Amino acid sequence: MTEISYEAIAFEQSGPITRITLNRPDAANGMNDTMTRELADAARRADTSGAKVVVLTGSGRFFSAGGDLKAFSTAPSRGAFIKGVADDLHRAISSFARMDAVLITAVNGTAAGAGFSIAVTGDLVLAAESASFTMAYTKVGLSPDGSASYYLPRLVGMRRAQELMLTNRTLSATEAYEWGLVTEVVPDADLADRATKLAEQVAAGSAGSNGAVKSLLLSSLKNSLEEQMEAEGRFIAARADSADGREGVDAFLGKRRPEFA
Repeated sequence: MTEISYEAIAFEQSGPITRITLNRPDAANGMNDTMTRELADAARRADTSGAKVVVLTGSGRFFSAGGDLKAFSTAPSRGAFIKGVADDLHRAISSFARMDAVLITAVNGTAAGAGFSIAVTGDLVLAAESASFTMAYTKVGLSPDGSASYYLPRLVGMRRAQELMLTNRTLSATEAYEWGLVTEVVPDADLADRATKLAEQVAAGSAGSNGAVKSLLLSSLKNSLEEQMEAEGRFIAARADSADGREGVDAFLGKRRPEFA
């Protein structure tokens, strides 16, 4: 097991599973420059050939209340400070999106602003029954970051994305599930165990296959039909030649459970 000492997050790597916890409970896990800088570094560390799953959650009652407005307000240049915070957050999100490892976000409480943004970037999103989701940016005269303007229209459609961003509507965990933002809603007391079981299930699979799925889905809305099918053909050919691909097919034909790298 590997643990890295950070100030605003907790990081634990055990075999193919990495756990990252937003760890400023006294500040509602608000994102300041320290947290986003550390999150970008943690995402980089998690992007290794042996990693298969990253579980991201929050400590305390909040997943994250979003940007730390108190930290923003004391900066000599608010705009420059917020841009730096956003840049580091975006580096983390980009790493999570591009790595082969599957990102599971376990939303343990309120996810507001950038907390909402990063919560729904998970490849699989678990929400505690008490969790809630709100954009909240325009309420304080700001605009969305954390990839919200990319993911929300794709997840819920343009009209609902506009409603979330312009009215700051708060969604319960159940509503977020019904809107397609959440994979599964679980009782609060069961969230950690469910995240662990799901992580173990995913970790038993092939990292290369999961990475191919992530890449294909990221490109699906910008490619033409022919471009996307060509990408599919190239990926499945590469997977067929890979050690995991050979093992998977041989295991299926041999009627046994595959043992992926």
